[in-house]
This record gives sequence, structure tokens and C-alpha cells, in this order.
Amino acid sequence: MRIVMQPARRSRKVVNQHYQDTIANPVVFDDYADLLDAQVLDQLRALFPEGSAPMWGVAPGKRDVNASKIRKMRPGDGVVFTGDNKLYLGGTIALTWRNKAMARKLWQTEDDGSTWEFMYAISGIQGFDIAMTEVRTLLDWDEKRNVMGITVLGDDESDTLHSFLTLDPAPAAPAPFDEQEEQAAIANFDGELERTSQRAHRGEQAALKRRLLPRNMGECALCGRHLPGAFLIGAHIKKRSVCDDEEKRDLANIAMLACTFGCDSLYEHGYIAVAPHGVIEVSPLVKDLPEVAQHIEERIAGRKVTWWNEDREKYYQWHRTHTFKDSPPA
Repeated sequence: MRIVMQPARRSRKVVNQHYQDTIANPVVFDDYADLLDAQVLDQLRALFPEGSAPMWGVAPGKRDVNASKIRKMRPGDGVVFTGDNKLYLGGTIALTWRNKAMARKLWQTEDDGSTWEFMYAISGIQGFDIAMTEVRTLLDWDEKRNVMGITVLGDDESDTLHSFLTLDPAPAAPAPFDEQEEQAAIANFDGELERTSQRAHRGEQAALKRRLLPRNMGECALCGRHLPGAFLIGAHIKKRSVCDDEEKRDLANIAMLACTFGCDSLYEHGYIAVAPHGVIEVSPLVKDLPEVAQHIEERIAGRKVTWWNEDREKYYQWHRTHTFKDSPPA
């Protein structure tokens, strides 16, 4: 998944108005059916059965400077919004199209008469509250670098940021698919069946597991079930890949036991978090996943995590601001 960085500084009145008009309040397709190409309208309705979607647009810029960047954007790419020294929104580009008339009706025009006609719909949006200083450090950028225009990150930077934010794939228009070509590739596959790889091992993992699970039975910190050790994972409260060495060595606090019956994945993907003082917080976005919502409601919602304490709060706080699927800022 590539990541597109969209600068949108909401302290600017015009940007905030655009945000309120088409992100905070998703665009209803039928209101613009007379302006949308029939194929685009059909795709939007298929991707968003509820009939509306958050949308954004990019202006061509002087001498179409943004056109080459727009051509790199594909449905399925991640997108993050930045502004006022924060990364505050993330999601998936569901569909892209160009429509000057619709953009003009949604957002009017800039002073030079241009409008934000390179348009895209966004699925799976969630709010963040991450300082750009963290992003610069993570991507090894200069400390003064800002996202001045729409930017499509390369593969390495995209992978790094994607892992940092835990952006889950969301509905997007499928890439072109040639069934005959795909069948031929499967039938004629002659690549290696086994590959040799070198992998770094977590040096502290054995000591961490002994710390969390001194016997064969243990308690899931999130749902409270007592289970055999085979069904419990030493789950890092703060993502290990962004922990410094001191945090990795904080074996008493950096991790908790989480069961493989859903708690580990729900926490890792941000559908639940642990609030200050230990009460489990449920993502407002889980309403779009009825089966997941039901599981959380029956097993987890409202529980108090006894594993929480003041020493571990800084790690739970990191998870709440970086991984928890919060609502987009209003």
C-alpha cells in the first residue's frame, strides 16, 4: 500500500470549510448525479452502498504541476491528511476521477479561477493526533521539512508509515484484472518454491514470555478469560517497532497477555483501546462491522483492565493516539 500525503491546514478558514463540507459531512451522490459520469456514479454506489462518501480534491496547480502526482494515485492507496504540525486523518483512496463542474459546485474556485477537479473518495477514515515531529523522525526527514503539496511516498516510506499507523485496507475500486493473463501466470509458474531468508529475532522475547506467563495458564488482560498459554500472546502495548531500547527492556510494563480468540487482533488493529484508569474503550468505527461489534459488546466492552497502572499508562496512551480507530476530527 502506497501512502499519499495530503496537506490540508484546517487553521485556514477555506480549508476547514472544505473539510466540514465534504469530509466531516460525506457527499451524497444523488445530489450530484447530474454532474457525475454514469460509470463513476455506479462505482461510487457499489463502494458506498449507503449513498455518500467523504471526498477531497486537488487543484491542477500552475502549469498542471500536480497532474503527474495525481497519476501516481491509485484506488487502494492510503491517504493521510496533515496540517498545523499534525497528522490528523487517515484512510484509503476508494476511487479517483476528474470533474471540474462537480468540484466547482462543492468547493467553488481559487482566486485564479481554478478548482480542485482531481477528485477522490475516501473509505475507512479515522482520526489521529500525531505530531509531525514524530513523522519526520520516523521517515528520517529533515527536522524542518513540511508537506507543501500533495506527495506520493515511495515504497519504503509508505511501508514504514503504514506500519506505524496501522492503516487497514478499506473498500476501493479494483485494479484492472485480466483473467486470461492471470490464469496463464498460474499455469506457467516456474519460480522458486522455497526461499532462504535471514530474520532478526526479538532477543527479549523469551524473558518477556516468562515474565507474563510464569505457568502454563494465564489471564487475557483484555477479556479476562483464563486460558492455556498456547492461546495467549505477549502483546506489546506500544508497537514494538517504534519502541526505543529502553522501552523494549521495560519487561514489567511494555506488554500484556492477549488471547488469540480476538483480543490481540482487536487491540492491534485499533478497534479497542485502554483508557486512563483501565476501562476498555471501543472504537466508534466498529459500528460498520456488526459481527465485530457484537463480539466486543458480549466479551469486552466496559471491562476494567486490571493490568493497567500508572507505569503502563504512557504505553496505552501511545496506542490511543497512534493506533486506536477514533472518529475523524470534527
